[in-house]
Amino acid sequence: MFRYQILIEYVGSSFIGWQVQTKGKTIQGLIQKKISYLLNEKIILIGSGRTDTGVHAIEQSAHFDVTAKIQNLNKFLKSINYFLNKYEIAILKIKRKNMKFHARFSAKERVYKYVIFNQLSKPILQNKRGWFVIKNLELEIMKKAAKKLIGTHDYSTFRASGCNAKSPIRSIKLVKIKKTKNKIELEFRSQSFLKQQVRSMVGCLKYIGEKKWTLKKFTSVIKSKNRNLCAPPAPAEGLFLKKVLY
Repeated sequence: MFRYQILIEYVGSSFIGWQVQTKGKTIQGLIQKKISYLLNEKIILIGSGRTDTGVHAIEQSAHFDVTAKIQNLNKFLKSINYFLNKYEIAILKIKRKNMKFHARFSAKERVYKYVIFNQLSKPILQNKRGWFVIKNLELEIMKKAAKKLIGTHDYSTFRASGCNAKSPIRSIKLVKIKKTKNKIELEFRSQSFLKQQVRSMVGCLKYIGEKKWTLKKFTSVIKSKNRNLCAPPAPAEGLFLKKVLY
């Protein structure tokens, strides 16, 4: 048996998410099907984690096992991308790994990026690649609020109702916010996140930026551990899985 890791870029807009479902088009399902066809063997693709409907990936990580060694990795890459590119999916790299490597359980850190277009007119070329927000956002106060999210905390406030995680405790290592012209990018780093956690945190930071909330209000919302007090989650289209670190 041989194990391979693949790094994947995709636009999530036309999919119902990463994970295989009984109905609907998923990224995992499509890649699995095409690799199985190419290798003439049924393979199971294991991802580093799920991305929800409409969420994109700059570099998702996954692995699969196959009985025969892939002789020419470059040829395999060209062939698989021939099938996948029309669906706005690209396999960026394929690497041979030992059997101890696991795309999900070996991951030490996951990095997510969220994009906000803070301007008066909708960015047509970047349609469904970010959250279009007209009201001016105060970046400095958002940065102060972001610091309150760093560390090991109970993040129940930001946890979606359908979350299967055993514990709401997570350790966020970094929250970074930068602005280039009208584009605001927020970056979050943690070993793992709760369901909809990043989008929920971005929704709250937007409230702070709009001055709907004060820093004091934001702190009390975090401490409440009450999902009902959370701001509406930011839309999926602005979220990107940027990188998985091992």
